[in-house]
Amino acid sequence: MTQHLAAPSTGTSDPAQGPRTGWWRGAVIYQVYPRSFADGNGDSMGDLAGVRGRLPYLKDLGIDAVWLSPFYASPQADAGYDVSDYRAIDPMFGTLADADALIRDAHDLGLRIIVDLVPNHSSDQHEWFRRALAEGPGSAPRDRYHFRPGKGADGELPPNDWESVFGGPAWTRTTDPDGTPGDWYLHLFAPEQPDFNWEHPAVADEFRSILRFWLDLGADGFRVDVAHGLVKADGLPDLGSHEQLKLLGNDVMPFFDQDGVHEIYRSWRTILDEYPGDRIAVAEAWTPTVERTANYVRPDEMHQAFNFQYLTTGWDAGALREIIDTSLAAMRPVGAPATWVLSNHDVTRHATRFANPPGLGTQIRTAGDRGLGLRRARAASLLMLALPGSAYVYQGEELGLPDVTDLPDEARQDPSFFRADGQDGYRDGCRVPIPWTREGSSYGFGDGGSWLPQPAGWGELSVEAQTGAEGSTLELYRAAIAARRERPGLGAGDGIRWLDAPEGLLSFARPGFVCTVNTTGHAVRVAVPGALLLASSPVTVEGTETEVPADTTVWWTV
Repeated sequence: MTQHLAAPSTGTSDPAQGPRTGWWRGAVIYQVYPRSFADGNGDSMGDLAGVRGRLPYLKDLGIDAVWLSPFYASPQADAGYDVSDYRAIDPMFGTLADADALIRDAHDLGLRIIVDLVPNHSSDQHEWFRRALAEGPGSAPRDRYHFRPGKGADGELPPNDWESVFGGPAWTRTTDPDGTPGDWYLHLFAPEQPDFNWEHPAVADEFRSILRFWLDLGADGFRVDVAHGLVKADGLPDLGSHEQLKLLGNDVMPFFDQDGVHEIYRSWRTILDEYPGDRIAVAEAWTPTVERTANYVRPDEMHQAFNFQYLTTGWDAGALREIIDTSLAAMRPVGAPATWVLSNHDVTRHATRFANPPGLGTQIRTAGDRGLGLRRARAASLLMLALPGSAYVYQGEELGLPDVTDLPDEARQDPSFFRADGQDGYRDGCRVPIPWTREGSSYGFGDGGSWLPQPAGWGELSVEAQTGAEGSTLELYRAAIAARRERPGLGAGDGIRWLDAPEGLLSFARPGFVCTVNTTGHAVRVAVPGALLLASSPVTVEGTETEVPADTTVWWTV
């Protein structure tokens, strides 16, 4: 295996601002959840060989880059987000040679590869943590994590009141080498995911080395997991509140969105800038406001940050307009592109969220009105792809897949499902392996079945069933991404011009382009602003006016 360079840099252009460099500014980035994308060896689990074999499909879809969720060596306590070795591939996904071949093939097709980096915590099977337990209190390895004595007469209480995102205390007590109860260690997620102590220089040094390892292998960038969590407030103070999960994303927490994280990312940016090909970093940062999210993408930090505020916005014209304006305004001063995302591996698919009444959150167990959900999902996707900046597509959303809401409890594997008072634990529903063919034991996912049960009728939503089918969701995505690439007024940019529109509708212009969105449950007659380009539902133009159907987005050329 030899080291190689990432895909060559390409420029983008925004007619309103002149030439701009940086492929990521208008990129469509496709998230692959490897265990559920394609199985190359028939063991019922998706793998890197499976992803490699399906790269031509992604090329044909028209996307610019592939973000791969974790494939590192891991005990899989949290689907690979508990890493035991950051430089090795878990055998369930393949080998380092498989990763190398995948990156090379992607580059040959003009696709970039973004790998998931998990710097907030490791696995409890990581060499450092195993040594920390074995060597006991006061040992050097313990300084690389957050070990603290407990409160109470015998240290029987956790060191503070922090709660795990997955439920229960964020602390677990250890047993010393002599068998007596010992100190506690911090884990903001599962007990198998101890948090690193980023105040320790060895941690920073290790991750700079990890970055270089993957950049040398040809990775085009990193999606940084829990980017907001690396630095904790001095002294680890009590939060003084219960049900802390409800506070996440609403306020700066002593363990999330601390200002000290930014110095880490400035250090990383200098490394990324040493490499050719516009390597990037993308922040998964849950923050109270879009303005605080913008702090992660200042010119000397990361390149993009996920726009979770947009993801959590309901199907409502007023709310959508507000978050679009806020997002663009927040990113403009720091010179970063806005990002737009509707689904990922941690939330209920938007085809199901929009099928249910508003206000139910991002993890939902009810199927709702599937026809309504798909109609709104198609419209929302066209809106997202029309906005200036970068768009993220989660595997299977281009097929209009709903969440699988009726998984039996015994099939679930989300760790938070088994812990009280944490996340709802229904993420398995969006992680069911996607269908490639109409028939077969796993609808083309692989020859050995599927690690999560697929529903009956999955085959009718498959790639095979939708390819070439007029009006299919897959062909809608292909057409929209192609139009976005071909038209200079779409893709990169930092602004739109709002047009007058009836109540419940949105209408905005970009150079040579108009987008009309009807979020109401009934058709609305509007003036025709130009030539019909694309629509999420059938639209017939009648002279100078037309009816935009309920829950429909229309693209026009002008």
